[in-house]
Amino acid sequence: MSERATREETVNVVWSGNWVAERLGVAIEGGDELGDLLGLALRRNPKRAHLLVSNVLGKHVPQLPSAVHGAGYELGERVRALLGPQEARRAVVLGYAETATGLGHAVADGLRDAPYLHSTRRPVAGVAPAGGFEESHSHATSHLLLPEDRDLLAGGGPASTLVLVDDEFSTGNTVLNTVRALHALHPRERYVIVALVDMRSPADRDRLTAFAAEIGARVDLVTRAAGTVALPDGVLERGQALVAEQEARVPASAPPSVPVPAHVTRVALDWPAGVPDGGRHGFTPDHRAALEAALPAMAERIAAALDAGAPDRGDDHGQGADGDRDRIPAAEPDRDRSPARARGRDQGRVRAPRRVLVLGFEELMYAPLRLGTALEELLGARAEVRYSTTTRSPVLAVDDPGYAIRTRLVFPAHDDPADGPDDRYAYNVAGAGFDAVVAVVDSTADTPALHAPDGLLARLAEHTGQVLLAVVPSYTPTPVQEPAVLPEPLRGPDFSSYAPDEVGWLLQDLSDTELEAPTEEREEAIQSGGAHYAESLPVEYQPSPAYQALFTAALETSAARIARAVGAVTETVLAERGPRPVLVSLARAGTPVGVLMRRWARHRHGLDLPHYAISIVRGRGIDATALRWLAAHHDPADVVFVDGWTGKGAITRELAAAVEAFEASGGPAGFDPEIAVLADPGGCVRTYGTRDDFLIPSACLNSTVSGLISRTVLRADLVGPDDFHGGKFYRELAASDVSNHFLDTVAARFDDVAAEVDDATKELLAADRAPTWEGWAAVERISEEYGIHDVNLVKPGVGETTRVLLRRVPWKILARRGAGPDLEHIRLLAEQRGVPVEEVDDLPYSCVGLIHPRFTRGATGADGRAVAAGSPVADGGEAVREA
Repeated sequence: MSERATREETVNVVWSGNWVAERLGVAIEGGDELGDLLGLALRRNPKRAHLLVSNVLGKHVPQLPSAVHGAGYELGERVRALLGPQEARRAVVLGYAETATGLGHAVADGLRDAPYLHSTRRPVAGVAPAGGFEESHSHATSHLLLPEDRDLLAGGGPASTLVLVDDEFSTGNTVLNTVRALHALHPRERYVIVALVDMRSPADRDRLTAFAAEIGARVDLVTRAAGTVALPDGVLERGQALVAEQEARVPASAPPSVPVPAHVTRVALDWPAGVPDGGRHGFTPDHRAALEAALPAMAERIAAALDAGAPDRGDDHGQGADGDRDRIPAAEPDRDRSPARARGRDQGRVRAPRRVLVLGFEELMYAPLRLGTALEELLGARAEVRYSTTTRSPVLAVDDPGYAIRTRLVFPAHDDPADGPDDRYAYNVAGAGFDAVVAVVDSTADTPALHAPDGLLARLAEHTGQVLLAVVPSYTPTPVQEPAVLPEPLRGPDFSSYAPDEVGWLLQDLSDTELEAPTEEREEAIQSGGAHYAESLPVEYQPSPAYQALFTAALETSAARIARAVGAVTETVLAERGPRPVLVSLARAGTPVGVLMRRWARHRHGLDLPHYAISIVRGRGIDATALRWLAAHHDPADVVFVDGWTGKGAITRELAAAVEAFEASGGPAGFDPEIAVLADPGGCVRTYGTRDDFLIPSACLNSTVSGLISRTVLRADLVGPDDFHGGKFYRELAASDVSNHFLDTVAARFDDVAAEVDDATKELLAADRAPTWEGWAAVERISEEYGIHDVNLVKPGVGETTRVLLRRVPWKILARRGAGPDLEHIRLLAEQRGVPVEEVDDLPYSCVGLIHPRFTRGATGADGRAVAAGSPVADGGEAVREA
């Protein structure tokens, strides 16, 4: 144990997981230390009912600052010993928002010489994301990586080590998603995963071993304790019912009739100039040295303010704190054994030492933690100093010593969050007997909402005699300068077989660059993390005569249906986003749809709408240079993004996050990320022509129905920061081109369907078109039922399934039982590639394509035909090691 990891204190005499364990049968297995480290609570979350509550993380349970910092510091020392001093200096430490931002920073302290970065859910103006990933079980999933130094994540090259730090290692999905995303950008040979506890199942451990073998990297694990969580069948549903039952027992209470703002004393910290408030944009060893030197003086300023404003100790605010509107009583509360209650009986007596809480703010965990360690060292026996932080996570509170979350303070968010206003929480603060609370926030969060009568400071004042506010200046990186000259769009016939007025391609021409790779090799590179799917192109599928005939027949059959959807979505856009929207298709599947919408507007209304095609790449975002070009030539508020159809909604989410990040990085504001589509079977958007999952013939082919343009390419050696993303013009396929035949055939039906479109548009404009995300839920279910554990390998809907069969290595096709002619081309392609088609019930889509989940060269034969029961993953050997 490090000298800095001093004693830890247990809040309750009984184990703080007993209440949940007795009612739900949840058990933590793995030794006595796990019981000391963890308690249990319940939360309202559709993905996971229980919450492992750490006693040494400093998030939900107030703990000695030295114990919280020491727990992370010791893990960092173990990583340093594992790597050796030289490699430790070349490592980069990455912590997870929000709960592990302070833990990760403490681990970096233990490594001594390593820079630190944490993910964030707060976009920051002037900083473009360097990457991102999803946290599958969290209530708020999207993580951004916003380093000021864009080379920080590259570290010292492939040989450098990336150290990933989370509070718990539960399934490994978050780590896999992170490594997959970052390995595609900066492949490296070694990763170290650090957590306070490793609670994975054997199957989850095997998945990490296999993944490490696939990417050819060594993955080490450093944890303080290991075990498993035993969950009985139906625990999620029973947990949700128990939460609802407990919440129903809380009587509704009205806010005070005459709210009184809290009396708050500001503390001028004199934070050292140039030192970031945390690791959101990177924190270097030089920053660490400057902060360490400044901490004693800042602690003295806090101590002086505590002494100057200390109330009469006989007043004893906060002892008992029965006024908390959000405490939920337990069924059988053991009030005599509650330490907070025991302290409450001491009213009227002068007690020593004082109890002081240093309260951090969501992702701002490290700065208040270090202020707390310095204050703890300075005050010594004069005061008990504890540390915890506020959080975004809603957790049930039950006032029982066998439950980890005894009380809950609720207050509005006060940092103008990008996802809108919502409640925030502080746990185990009310009723804990704190004589003073030092609230530490960054300057971004020092807003009127913080000081409002129902804000955090007022809620704290209800439970303590003294509230201090210490504001750490939010670090502002140098904004990225706009390029002086932007490229111009490409147009046919020089680029694409479309007429020049049909679409302007916001792409650069890479037609002379060799980018194609065999499907099998691409799939291996993509799933291994060795390459991103947008860094290469599949070999263009050349349809057989039978398949070409199927396309022609399908077009004749569905042309009127497509025309109705084109008309309905265009009329909806004109009604809600008119009078002259700028159509911006997501290349390339959206491009034929954008051309058809433009033709409809001209045919029915005489409008000549601008139309462009732009690149968006899953995991990399939208083309920022193209957005800047659009903002320079049109009002961003007029831009309507267009796509062909929705699957599970990944691109819908990608676009929303990308536009948000673009504006946060200093890009022009005003773009609406809502997508207009022909078909929305996944229930992912509110602007659509239909929500039926039917065959759109343009999905049957690739470039030969999309102006002879490839899918878009984004590769660092080809696309600079001020370039458009790339694409290829396949002039050599002109003899097979049916792009304009497709457009002309559909447009010829416009007059035939005009009356139906008018009726459909009236119904759409009057209907509740809010997204249901039904498709996303189905994809998550299928991913787990079929043992895939990666939603990116599940492609729902006719269009996405077609793409799987044309471009990827398919594993199997799920077809809704009784689906008719819309799946004829799917069955033909599956037969040609030897892919089994499985009939299933209760499928919200006509079909779903599954990409081979554990691809190796043994997953397909030399002719590209899939093996029905894929071959096992290569032996991972010692790829994953316990350290």
